[in-house]
Amino acid sequence: MNKFIIRWLINSLAVFAAVWLLDIAVEGNEWVTYLVLGLVLTLVNTFVRPLAKVVGCLPNLLTLGLFTLVINAFLFWLTGVIGTALGFGYSVEGFWPAFWGGLIVGVVSAVMGFFFRDELKGRK
Repeated sequence: MNKFIIRWLINSLAVFAAVWLLDIAVEGNEWVTYLVLGLVLTLVNTFVRPLAKVVGCLPNLLTLGLFTLVINAFLFWLTGVIGTALGFGYSVEGFWPAFWGGLIVGVVSAVMGFFFRDELKGRK
């Protein structure tokens, strides 16, 4: 459970960074919105990402892994759609804002995951 909460907070920070850097308008109370969107992104990464990776296996192989950036863009867009349906969200118009948002979320998640790698792996 501790790993889930850490991942949730990392994803919340990543969504905040992407929305702030791309100047995307968010709906709802700001800090609550980022926590809800971080939770949505965590759940999307847990359940949808593996399916998207399987479906995108051939394009990912043919592009030497670059198709992962398209998958990240799709997951960033999907997080906004689900969040908006819940009343906490953002709207991404077009592929490029979703692409850059997915890239920013990926980079922030990777950097924060590096700092919290011991907690995420269960080491003390």
